[in-house]
Amino acid sequence: MEFIEQLIDFILHIDQHLAAIVNEYHTLTYLILFLIIFAETGFVVTPFLPGDSLLFATGALIAGDKTDLNVWLMFLILTAAAILGNTLNYKLGSVLGAGVFKEENKILKLKYYHQSHEFFEKHGGKAIIFSRFLPIFRTIAPFVAGIAKMPFGRYTTYNVIGGVSWIFSLLFAGYLLGQIPWFKENFDLVIVLIAVVTFIPAIYAAVMSRFRPKNMVQEPTVKKED
Repeated sequence: MEFIEQLIDFILHIDQHLAAIVNEYHTLTYLILFLIIFAETGFVVTPFLPGDSLLFATGALIAGDKTDLNVWLMFLILTAAAILGNTLNYKLGSVLGAGVFKEENKILKLKYYHQSHEFFEKHGGKAIIFSRFLPIFRTIAPFVAGIAKMPFGRYTTYNVIGGVSWIFSLLFAGYLLGQIPWFKENFDLVIVLIAVVTFIPAIYAAVMSRFRPKNMVQEPTVKKED
């Protein structure tokens, strides 16, 4: 329970925590943020790590001219983390398979697998791109792609496109909006709005799954047409 409270506090006041990290670690902040993004996208057991809010807040922090961090260098480093993380997640999925998802598991819930697989089936390879902008899905989707044995070359194409798009859009959105006084004064509100908006699809999928017959279990396959 204490961990959850600390995580919520970190997300809601992520600008303050980031500023503290920069003040203490300076250029090592690049490595710290690399590891967070890599872990959030690379390990199927860490979908709770901040992604969207972290990127936005990082861009806003750099825009404040209170750090020596470079937004373009940060973009390259975090893009590498996102692409490499998803690649690892894909490989883990291809090796471990769907058996790691259990109905009683608090993190790797079976319903998350079915929701991600349904999303993957509906949108094909584009799901790898779309899922980048959806918490939980962006962690589960590459794992499911690995389980489904999606061709690695094809997967990598979508992985790169999705990784670049995700990092660029949120990092530079924070960088640009972080220069506007209103956003600086209402930053906590903006972070909450980002969290709410990005979690809506996951909440919707969770609600809809309750109306789906429990015996509807599909075998993981790859949709050939996009």
